[in-house]
Formats: sequence, structure tokens, C-alpha cells
Amino acid sequence: MKVVIVGGVAAGPKAASKIIRMRPDTDVTVVEKGLFLSYAGCGLPYYVSGEIKEQKELMETPAGVVRDAAFFLNVKNLKVRNRTEALEIDRIAKRLRIRELATGNESWLPYDKLVLATGASPVIPPLPGVNKKNVFTLHGVHDAEGIKSALAMQKAKDVVIIGGGLIGVEATEALATHGCRVTIVEMLPQILSMMDRDIARLVENYMESKGVRVMTATKAVALESRNGQEEFVSHVRTDEGDLPADMVILAIGVRPNTVLAQKAGLAISEKTRAIRVDEHMRTSDPDIYAAGDCVESTDRLTGLPCFVPLGSTANKQGRVAAINICGGDESFPGILGSTICKVFDYCVARTGMTEQTAASLGYDAITALVPGGDKAHYMPDSKILLMKIVADRKTGRLLGVQVAGPGEGAKRIDVAATAITAGMTLDQVAHLDLCYAPPYASAMDNLITAANVARNKRDGIMLGISADDVQRKIRNGEDFLSLDVRSPQEYATVRLPNSTLIPLGALRRRLTEIPKGKEIITFCAVSLRGYEAALILKAAGFADVKVLDGGMAMWPFEKETGQKMQGHSVP
Repeated sequence: MKVVIVGGVAAGPKAASKIIRMRPDTDVTVVEKGLFLSYAGCGLPYYVSGEIKEQKELMETPAGVVRDAAFFLNVKNLKVRNRTEALEIDRIAKRLRIRELATGNESWLPYDKLVLATGASPVIPPLPGVNKKNVFTLHGVHDAEGIKSALAMQKAKDVVIIGGGLIGVEATEALATHGCRVTIVEMLPQILSMMDRDIARLVENYMESKGVRVMTATKAVALESRNGQEEFVSHVRTDEGDLPADMVILAIGVRPNTVLAQKAGLAISEKTRAIRVDEHMRTSDPDIYAAGDCVESTDRLTGLPCFVPLGSTANKQGRVAAINICGGDESFPGILGSTICKVFDYCVARTGMTEQTAASLGYDAITALVPGGDKAHYMPDSKILLMKIVADRKTGRLLGVQVAGPGEGAKRIDVAATAITAGMTLDQVAHLDLCYAPPYASAMDNLITAANVARNKRDGIMLGISADDVQRKIRNGEDFLSLDVRSPQEYATVRLPNSTLIPLGALRRRLTEIPKGKEIITFCAVSLRGYEAALILKAAGFADVKVLDGGMAMWPFEKETGQKMQGHSVP
């Protein structure tokens, strides 16, 4: 059997390796337009920052062997033709026309099965000046080298990143590590559009505390030059004014590479513009498979088509395609969009639906915002993790989880992804038998606590109110009591505007100070004491009592709300 694979970065090499393992007698050829094979594209920001010292580390196996053409031939018995472009698929004759970029020579490769792993390309906006020499994406090794070169020569002190998605956010730390003044320009109202706004703004707030300027709801208009150096950008013109720029990084997102598939008449999704495949990774031609960033996926929760390009997905899809090419019966069930990134010392991650998505699909979503330590609070290295949980009020089914903060978020998101895949409810998640030891987790893990808070809200035991809703009340001049039940020391350090302090330990004996006919919103640092206070007030006959979701840890910061915090900033 002859198998030709177009694409040599993620899905392609995975499919090729699995085919050889299953059918060692298969004649497999990998065609790759670029020079580098099977490199870790997700590691590029850390190569730019210097955390990864050498380029070759991005292309090495765990044993330290570089995955080049010789490696694939000697170890895998795969023929790799890099610096070779795939031009045309002749589906009738079952052959692929290729061109060697070094010589320009063209030839045909016959195949029994063809795999398209053509990946995706960065979106280049139609801005004037976008082709200037100090404008980069961060999509390949070539761009990473260009950025590193500019940083090494100290030519990039002011850097503008256009786009506040994963790529832009991950690139920020790498640039800040080199002492750059970084500005993110994002056209949408928030960065990280795959997160809900209340979590995304916490990340934005944290980035600004690290010296990064974040400009949301701002549109880049042109990349302009001054002082006669027309080849280089000197500033970025936006609808909010000009930004100095020694370097510009375009991080708007990626589009699937489908030209080869389209020319061959393969089915392309109208919604995602990616190659349409079935659960076996077959295209509309049964002898042509596709995998990785060029294909459309299916959302496991909704069953709807989606496009979420990730290296993890590409590798899994490549393996599924290989098994089916070799006569197996393997299905790729879809994705939950599980995503994680490092933002300075913050872990930012999500899986499943956001609250916004759930609402748009008609769910009556119940949410809980729960900050808490990732380990027992008395452990010296315990760090806060800010968690949001989303569930269906009607069925109790867990729909999504998001985290942000310096605490350990990866394992919570992985557990959540498993629970969502299994169709678990809040009640089931609340009783998961998770590991506990003080150096690793609290007795009640963050995810379990979040599920319990959501259950309390569902069952009417706790009535929560979001920081956004409290802000709206303040703006509208509504009459309510903002009751802070922290200690006087905490209150003196930082407090919400126009709040009243009654520490939790003193609340029962000071109930007469609280007007019964007024709406009361209780809170503390994370609203655990706020919840206790609400229970005390309700037991004493106060009718309209709410708890600020997530407490002060989830309070919006000054730039977005216009509401100044009294005292110092909330950490």
C-alpha cells in the first residue's frame, strides 16, 4: 500500500508513524513545504523568551534526537520530502503533483491513500504597511528567529501585538522577558474570546500589573513609518491614537489551509471553511483523509461543527486517520475546546462551554465564581486559583469550567473535561473521589467546592450576584447595602466603594445596625465569609440578601468599571 501524506509538522508525522507501526510494509511518503519537520510550534513563545535555548530542542524527541529526514528514514522507514510543495491532487488517477522548491522540478506521486495535514496559516489583516520588515507573526520557526534577532540587537523596545487571543497573550511574556514595552490591541471588548468576560478581565488586569498595556475595543488602522524609513514600522495607528512600535506581531488567529483540497473538489465546511471529515477522518473522497489544523471538528457537547486548532487535537486525529487507513475502525469523537496557556505566572485554562455560549444555545445556565487556594491554605506555597463553573440548571449537567490565577489549574481543567465528557452532573462532580494531601490540594478540591457553590445556588440556599450586576446598581444609583464582613485590617488595606464593615464574628450582635427593608449584598475576600454572613442574615429574618460571586477577588478593576477601589488595589 502506498500512502502519501501532505504536511510534516503535527498530524502528518503522527499518522505516518502510526501507519508504519501497524503496517511496516507500507510505502509512506511525507511531503512538507517547509524545511523543519515535526517541530513543536506551541513551544515557539518559549524559544523567543530564551527559556528554550536552542532551536533544535523544538524538533527533538524526548531522547534528544532531532526529527529530520534522516531520522524518519532510519528510525521510522518513512520517506520525507521537505522543501517540497504539493500542487494538485488527481483523484481519478490517484496521484499527487509536487514541486521541489530548491530546483523547481515537478513530478507525480501515486497513492492508494492520501492524508491532508496541511495545517493553518496566520490571518494577515489588510492593513496598510502590513508587509514591512519588522512585522511578524509567530506561526513558524522563521518568524521566531526574526523576532529573536530583533530582540538580540535591542531594536525592539516598543512592541505592539495586534490580537488578544492565545498567540498574542502567550507572546507577551516572551517579549516582556526581554524588557520590551508591550501593547496588545484587540478589536473585541475583551482579550481571550474563548473565556467569559469576567475571567478574561482578571487576566487582563494581571497583565497590566506586569506592565503590559491592554487596549480592548480598539481597532488597528495602519502600520506607518516615519523619518524616511519606509521599510520599517515606526508606529501603529489605531482608532484610539498612535502607538510607537519597533516591532509589530500579528496574532489575530489562523485560517485552515484548504486550497489543495478545494482544487480537488473535496467538501469544505461553509461554517468553518475547514475541510469536512467524518468521524474516521475521511474526507468526501473515501481514499483521502485529513487531520489537524486544516479540518473541521465537532463540539462534543453540542454536536455542532467548530474550528479549534490545537496540537493535541492534531496528533489525536492523525492517529485516528492512520488506524483507519490500516483497516481499523477508530472514531474521533470531537472536542471540548480544552485550552490552556501560561501568562507570566498565571495559568489560564478552559474546557466546555462558556456562560455566554450556553446562553446563546438556549441553556438556563447556572454559574459559580469560586476563588480558592490550590493547596491547603496553611501550606506556604499555596496559590490562589480563580474558577468559574457553568452548568445546566434543568439537568444539573456540567457544561464548562474556566480558571485563571497562579494556582495549579491544569489538573482541575483536565478533571472537568473528563467529567463533561462523561456527562456528569454537579451532584456527581461534588462527590468525585479526588486525591487530597496538603502539598497537593485542599480537603475539598477547588472543582468540588465550585460544584457545591453551584448546587447551593441551584437549590436556593445561596443567592449570588455578579460583580457586573453590582457595578450596574452603583451606576444606576440603586439603594442597597454593600456589607463587607472581613477584618478591620483587611478593610483598611483595600475596600469596595461605599461599603459598610461589620466583621463576620461581630455580625450576630450588630444585626440591629442593618436596615431590614434594604437589599443587602454580603462579601469578603472570596465570599466564603460572605456566604456565612448571608445565612446569618436570612436566619434573622432579612429577606433580600445576596452574596457577591467570588468576593473581592472577582471584582472588576478600575479601567473597565470607572469605579475606584478605596485603599490599595485588590491583588
